[in-house]
Amino acid sequence: MVPLRIAVTGAAGQIGYSLLFRIASGEVFGKKLPVVLQLLEIPQAMKALEGVAMELEDCAFANLAGVELADIPEQAFSGANWALLVGSKPRGPGMERIDLLRDNGGIFVGQGKALRNAASDVRVVVVGNPCNTNCLIAMAHAGDIPPERFSAMTRLDQNRATAQLARRAGVPVDQVTNVTIWGNHSTTQFPDFEHARINGEPAETVISDRTWLENDFTETVQKRGASVIAARGASSAASAANAIIDHVKSFLIPTPRGHWFSAAVKSDGSYGVPAGLISSFPITKNETDDWCIVPDLILSEYGKAMIANTVRELESERDMVKDMLGS
Repeated sequence: MVPLRIAVTGAAGQIGYSLLFRIASGEVFGKKLPVVLQLLEIPQAMKALEGVAMELEDCAFANLAGVELADIPEQAFSGANWALLVGSKPRGPGMERIDLLRDNGGIFVGQGKALRNAASDVRVVVVGNPCNTNCLIAMAHAGDIPPERFSAMTRLDQNRATAQLARRAGVPVDQVTNVTIWGNHSTTQFPDFEHARINGEPAETVISDRTWLENDFTETVQKRGASVIAARGASSAASAANAIIDHVKSFLIPTPRGHWFSAAVKSDGSYGVPAGLISSFPITKNETDDWCIVPDLILSEYGKAMIANTVRELESERDMVKDMLGS
C-alpha cells in the first residue's frame, strides 16, 4: 500500500511534539494506512528534530513507514498529501500585530510557493498564527492548488466553547453540538451559542442566562489562549494538537446529518463575509471529498454585529499584508 505523506512544519515545537506520535499511531488516518512523516524545522532546531525522529522510531509504530527531516520547505512538502503548517514566529514583547503579520507573512509566502511541490491532492491546514491571514498568504502563492484545499484551524476555539457550555449545563461534552466559531482566530471571534444545541435542545433553552452567554462564556473562549499562557507559562500545545486531529478528521469523515463543525475557509460571500477572506464558518463534509459552508442559518442582530466586528479585523489584516498577496 502506498503510504500517505504528511508534512508538518515546526515539527520539533511543543505542538508538533504532541501531534506527531498520534499521527504515527494511526489515530488520524486509520490503523491500516501507512504514513510517512515529512518534518520541517528551521536549521537551528534540526538537532532537536533528530531527537524527535529517534523517539518516533523507538515507538515502533506499525503505521509509520518513514520519517524524513528537512530544513527546506520544498523538500518537506515534496509529494505531500497533507501539509500541516504548525510552525510560525510567536509574538514577542513589544511586538505589534502588524509586526507579527509581516514576519510570519514572509514565512508563509515561501511555504506557499513550496507547496507547489506537493501531491496533486494535497490538503493544507494552517495552524501557525495569525492563522487566517497566514492561510490567505500561503494560498495566494500556491500556484494551481485549488483554494478549497486550504483551511485554517478554529477547531481549538470550537472545542473550548463546547467544553464551557457542557460545564455550565452539567452535561458530557458529547451532548453539545453545532457550536460555531465565526471569523478570525483572535479575541474578536464570535463563539456562536445561538445555534449550539445541548441534548438536542437549543443551548439558550438549557442555559437561560443570556448575560452569562454574551459575557463570561464569550470572553472565556476569546481569551482562553492567554489564560493558558498565564497559568502554565507557555502556550496551548496538547489541546492545539488535539484540535488539529479533530480538524483533519472532520475533513475526512462525513458530517452526521444535522451537525456541523467550524473551520476557516475561503469565503464565497456567505453571511456577508467578503468573498476571498479566510474566515471561520460552520462547515459540513459530504460522502465525497467535498465540503460546504452551512447555508441559511438565521442570524440575530447580535450575531450579525459580532460577525461584522471580526470580519473588520480580517479585512484590516488582509490590508496590512496586501503586498504579500500578489496580483
